[in-house]
Amino acid sequence: MSRYTGPSWRISRRLGISLSGTGKELQRRPYAPGVHGQGRRQKLSEYGVQLREKQKMRYMYGLTERQFYSLFLKAGKIREGKHGDNFEILLEQRLDNVVYRLGLATTRRQSRQLVNHGHITVDGKRVDIPSYEVKPGQVIGVRQKSKDMAIIQEAVKDVVSRPAYVSFDADKLEGSLTRLPQPDELNANIDTSLIVEYYNR
Repeated sequence: MSRYTGPSWRISRRLGISLSGTGKELQRRPYAPGVHGQGRRQKLSEYGVQLREKQKMRYMYGLTERQFYSLFLKAGKIREGKHGDNFEILLEQRLDNVVYRLGLATTRRQSRQLVNHGHITVDGKRVDIPSYEVKPGQVIGVRQKSKDMAIIQEAVKDVVSRPAYVSFDADKLEGSLTRLPQPDELNANIDTSLIVEYYNR
């Protein structure tokens, strides 16, 4: 299954969650897309609720179903902690997500593009694989030739806040994942237990 490249606002309205993180998608039209979006909606089955939760997280991080499920299986092999929490922590460790968390891009889709085009470095070496697993302490930066890019400069300028588990030096345009996020720092809008139930059904 290929990665979804259609309008993200449509998906946000369908799932009832802001995929961009800004909340703009739901401000003007806080209802599902389509001619029946404002009408009476059928109550979801247990399976439907689990599927919707899985789709929320998959679209939020922008993964294909194969990538998403492979990471889910990897999380299941970690002995410590809950399966759902470990899964979300692995998602947070993806290079494209760390670039987004550092504020070098305004959306995860934009951060993935920066990584794909070779603008991002890890410990001084260029890495163009969005799924690269960032370890705590590794330094994520911008290539010297890319530091003057308008989208990067504007993204850093517009950052309101950053998670407690990352650090960032705006002058050097580099930062790091200082530690793994704690369960209470993960996305409160996602119930990972429903995702575990979906795949274990």
